[in-house]
Amino acid sequence: MNTHDLVAFVAVVETGSIVAASARLNLTQPGVTRRIQNLEEMLGTELLDRLSKPLKPTAAGHQAYEQGRRVLRMLDDLRSGVAADGLVRGEFRLGISPYLSESGLTGPLDTLRAEFPALAVRVVSGWSPNQLERVSRNELDAAAICLPDGTAPPDDLAGDDLGSQPVIFVVARDTKVPRSVSLEDLSRMSWVINQDGCGFRGALKRHFDAAHLPFHVAVEALDSELRLSLVARGMGVGLVTPIALKQTPLRNKLQVIRTPNFNPAVRAWVVHRPPAGHLARPIKTFRDALERELQALIRD
Repeated sequence: MNTHDLVAFVAVVETGSIVAASARLNLTQPGVTRRIQNLEEMLGTELLDRLSKPLKPTAAGHQAYEQGRRVLRMLDDLRSGVAADGLVRGEFRLGISPYLSESGLTGPLDTLRAEFPALAVRVVSGWSPNQLERVSRNELDAAAICLPDGTAPPDDLAGDDLGSQPVIFVVARDTKVPRSVSLEDLSRMSWVINQDGCGFRGALKRHFDAAHLPFHVAVEALDSELRLSLVARGMGVGLVTPIALKQTPLRNKLQVIRTPNFNPAVRAWVVHRPPAGHLARPIKTFRDALERELQALIRD
């Protein structure tokens, strides 16, 4: 098997197109196509559904992708193990939850790049449930995620618990809302919240459903500062962690409201598929740096 053909196939699966894969690999599009065809001829089966957009692997392609990723990981382990300079090389595909993006992309990534300068780090942002699935499918090497407190990652993944922090509700400071409201009162408000797919949004809706109360969404937005700006303008109630509230320049325009007997929280995790191989040290370095960053923000 030609490993270059395997690398091209993996790139197409992960990017969803020949065009994007050719840009990642710095190859021409015909060159990527030829490598995919070579691999298909060698394996004797079609690996891509060429009628789908974006390109998706066939059933055989899914198996080839998962096993191919393991092969490439083993080759990276081999190269790192015998490298004369002892440097960790290859690619590190790291998922980051939007709840952690600001803290996760500053100091911890600087620490990671400083300690492993030969490692190519590719950061992918996305909701925690999706990040867990991608780690399980070998599409990501590790992910920093947030889950509702009391929820743990799947047993087949290695997970390091970085601690929990409360989630608080905020409204515009000039709105006439008491600082303490009942769950029923909260259910009458409209929400400015993450797009569907966020694990905490799902947990919040289930809580209202269990109490047979409505959950009205006024605005969905991925960007946290955009959501807070809309809340500050009176569009509805939002949710934020204390760390994010401390960091936002909008904090003086927001008022915290509390609901008795309802104290939701999220817990941060760094997850990966075992064994981590040559990426064990980079994962630990990033995890330790992120944990220090979160603890420092909580103390401030």
